[in-house]
Amino acid sequence: VLLDVAANEVLLKSCEWGGLVAGMASEELEEPYPIPSEYPRGRYLLVFDPLDGSSNIDVNVSVGSIFSILRAPQDVIDSGRDVTEADFLQPGATQVAAGYALYGPTTMLVLSVGNGVAGFTLNPNLGEFVLTHPQIQVPADTHEFAINSSNSRFWEPPVKRYVDECLAGKTGPRGKDFNTRWIASMVAEAHRILMRGGVFLYPRDTKDPSKSGRLRLLYEANPIGFVIEQAGGRASTGRQPMLGVKPSALHQRIGLVFGSKNEVER
Repeated sequence: VLLDVAANEVLLKSCEWGGLVAGMASEELEEPYPIPSEYPRGRYLLVFDPLDGSSNIDVNVSVGSIFSILRAPQDVIDSGRDVTEADFLQPGATQVAAGYALYGPTTMLVLSVGNGVAGFTLNPNLGEFVLTHPQIQVPADTHEFAINSSNSRFWEPPVKRYVDECLAGKTGPRGKDFNTRWIASMVAEAHRILMRGGVFLYPRDTKDPSKSGRLRLLYEANPIGFVIEQAGGRASTGRQPMLGVKPSALHQRIGLVFGSKNEVER
């Protein structure tokens, strides 16, 4: 928890003074963060999860920071007023840019500005991010899927059927063997899928009927969905395209399936 808070503070302080952002929203803050009055305000809104996968830090599993950039409403730009929650409730398709930083064996920045996806690796000798992965593409087919199978008793029937068919292997209806992966760090799961394909499922289930999913729409599902789709993959709630969902609340939760196009469509 302390590292989540520290990461949140670093990102706020790094982005508040540059004159590009009109306001920010973070998974760690209940309300939007207005740019302090002593700094200029810009045309964009920044939304982020400061430290995704932080429950894995004690066991040295890769974690990361996820971000989404939206256009500020015109009246925010014109009047300079403080941002409100409603300003951030934009569908994922309206994102200007999105990406994540991954803190693993190498530190990487994966970014899309709406014309494909590029990966940059930190060169510690230069102190610079170097383009190492231009035009990343998610393979359309895969034999890997990631899901928390401990929740299987709560899955909806189509999800259970899909997993059962994958587990049936070559002699089953899919006609091929699948491997299971589950890191419990979504940014690490997304990176693996970008690098070699796969499908990630954290679907809506009946474990807590009051929640329509586990992952945050604005801080996790939308930015990862944007990156995956820009790389030729697909992202879905399980019922509709992820980037078409109109948010209803800043910290709204949602089901998420993303990855290799043909698996998500199935």
